[in-house]
Amino acid sequence: MQCFACGREEALAAGERIGFRDECSGCGADLHVCRNCAHHDPSAHNECRESQAEMVRDRERANRCDWFRAGAGEGSGAVAREQQDARAGLDSLFKKP
Repeated sequence: MQCFACGREEALAAGERIGFRDECSGCGADLHVCRNCAHHDPSAHNECRESQAEMVRDRERANRCDWFRAGAGEGSGAVAREQQDARAGLDSLFKKP
């Protein structure tokens, strides 16, 4: 996974989970945060694609969400890449140069 704060890659072994108190080895930022979660989506309701997750006010501080799954983090630009792919698909559909 990639730290949302500094972009540093944090290696996880297969099946390894991020603990509630784990910190980035590069910058010391909390890792068990919404912005590092695979379900985090700023465009979704509650900024989370997991419909059963509770509201979290500070998405950059450690929380105890049981739905947390290590994601790419926002430093990777995963959401932006998905948006670009969607726009490219629409552009090709409407033949926009």
